Amino acid sequence: MFDVFAKYLLSKADFTADELQRIQAACLIRTLRKHQYLLQAGDVWTYNAFVAKGCMRSYTMDSKGTEHILNFAVENWWTGDQESLTTGQPSRYNIDAVEDSDVVLIRKEDFNQLRQELPVFNQLINSILHRSFMASQNRIHSAISYSAEEKYRDFLQRFPGLALRIPQHMVASYLGMTTETLSRIRRHLNKPA
Repeated sequence: MFDVFAKYLLSKADFTADELQRIQAACLIRTLRKHQYLLQAGDVWTYNAFVAKGCMRSYTMDSKGTEHILNFAVENWWTGDQESLTTGQPSRYNIDAVEDSDVVLIRKEDFNQLRQELPVFNQLINSILHRSFMASQNRIHSAISYSAEEKYRDFLQRFPGLALRIPQHMVASYLGMTTETLSRIRRHLNKPA
């Protein structure tokens, strides 16, 4: 699975063979079956995680047992809990596999050392963090500004194909609506003109 990560890294920046070897030495590969946890709420998150294969989701559960999905991560995306990683506090989130998945993990200490030793890796991570921040801003804007139908259309535009990979109730949870509302929107959008 490191070859998938290496291909991703090389598509983003010019890494030498030695730099890739240094990164590989810090990587752990974890294979998860569908529904298996990568992180459970209450545990401290200590890794940076790259999804090499599959689909992961990050979510919380409220007091009524309702899931609230914060995000999904598919191939070539990163996942994890930055708050827990940064503060060392227990996570509020669960991260589990929506599909059978392979994840490349780098321990926090090793990741920070790679950033210090490899300027090209550090620049790449800074770029990823900036894009992640912008994606979070866009998600917040959508959540507070768009109608339910606009949220779904935006989701389909931003993540083409993802709606076909994940159950409808998870799409609804991510968009902050009921499954019934999403079903109604989908029926409306699929009506012949």
